[in-house]
Amino acid sequence: MTAPLAVTTHGLTRRYGDVVAVDGLDLEVAAQTVVALLGPNGAGKTTTVRMLATLEAPSAGTARVCGFDPVSQGDEVRRRISLTGQFAALEDNLTARENLVLMARLRGFRRATALRIVGELVDRLDLGEVRDTLIKNLSGGQRRRVDLAASLVVQPELLVLDEPTTGLDPRSRQMVWSTMRDLVAAGVTLLLTTQYLEEADVLADRIVLLDHGRVVATGTPTDLKSRIGEQRVDVVAVDTAALDQLVAALDGAFELQVLRERRSVSIPAPGGSADLAHIAAALRATGVPLDEVALRRPTLDDAFLALTAGTAA
Repeated sequence: MTAPLAVTTHGLTRRYGDVVAVDGLDLEVAAQTVVALLGPNGAGKTTTVRMLATLEAPSAGTARVCGFDPVSQGDEVRRRISLTGQFAALEDNLTARENLVLMARLRGFRRATALRIVGELVDRLDLGEVRDTLIKNLSGGQRRRVDLAASLVVQPELLVLDEPTTGLDPRSRQMVWSTMRDLVAAGVTLLLTTQYLEEADVLADRIVLLDHGRVVATGTPTDLKSRIGEQRVDVVAVDTAALDQLVAALDGAFELQVLRERRSVSIPAPGGSADLAHIAAALRATGVPLDEVALRRPTLDDAFLALTAGTAA
């Protein structure tokens, strides 16, 4: 059976005068999955999530969020989603705990229930040390965690996260990732934008790569990596003279990609370790001095750069 969809868009477009921020976007987000919108600055990621979260109306196209139209049924959409934007939506002159209690009370919880929920969120996001600190005195990373906690006062059907770990230290980022995994396990759908390729690689079931408001590629992290080629062996010579010797010795025996600025050659190795052993034997036979020989698999960074190369230029 086909999984139900938490988000669908058809031809979703947003114009600002002559500027087209989102250009005919078709998007599907299956329920209880993590979908990452990835792309360079200005690709249309934030504009897309703002339209889905009812904060902006599209110029053209349609969308359904948790089964409802964000334009004509905005109240229904807002009841079912939570949004954490790029900037913390918190009151500077309240403490972290007071902000969270306020959010819970605005959601309709009685004070005793609100205090219980806030206590659980403080523990989940490791906010104990800062819970009684004014927001204006917190670091950017600490504010970010409080903001994320505020979006979880009610467990939503869809949690929209716009660059959720920007400014966080590695420990805090790992904690947020763990929280995201727990939410998906509990039945929440996550739609996130991120500037961290590692984050998309680790968390996302599917990545939608945007550039200039258009989808340029979509698939699992493994799919996107495989599109730019197989794994390869990178060989770094000790200097440019050694590189010239290496190219002359290997030319004809292997398919070589020569990167002179890195003093290296790259050789396709679809067979993995077996090809590495074969190439290593050939390298030893040349007698050329080398700095490094490594089997390298495509990374999401490689895919990102390759798939956006034309428009980025």
